[in-house]
Amino acid sequence: MARPTKWRKIENIPAVRYFIPSNKEIAGIGQNTLKLEELEAIRLKDLECLEQSMCADKMNISRPTFQRILLSARKKIADSLTSGKTIYIDGGNFTRNICPVKCISCGNEWLESLENLEAFNEENYVCPSCGSKTISCEQACSGKFGRGNCWQHGRKSR
Repeated sequence: MARPTKWRKIENIPAVRYFIPSNKEIAGIGQNTLKLEELEAIRLKDLECLEQSMCADKMNISRPTFQRILLSARKKIADSLTSGKTIYIDGGNFTRNICPVKCISCGNEWLESLENLEAFNEENYVCPSCGSKTISCEQACSGKFGRGNCWQHGRKSR
């Protein structure tokens, strides 16, 4: 069985998703889709000028994985700039927050993405181990990862 892909934690979801060349003669040559985690890697490394290990920690991934994401992003951006291709920002395997969750009934603990938790309201979210609805978010998330994005501890409004 294949290992599941780890969530890449991102802080910013861009308001603008398309970048289109202004030269109509070369427009329409093609498109590169930049994943949201690739954009986050570019933002952390090139805009915030952080070291790769610090960037990887912020995204909750390993440094080699960060390097692969960064190289992929830079290749797509360079191709778009030199070939006049459109850049579309969408998709990927990302989350805005990773919340430690615990089942009160059976004691099962796991990490869950904020998006998965938001997809269910508190009455419909159940423990994957025992099916109980007595789920609690661990307090550690509000300080370590939450930054106000926790599903139970002061989630920010969008």
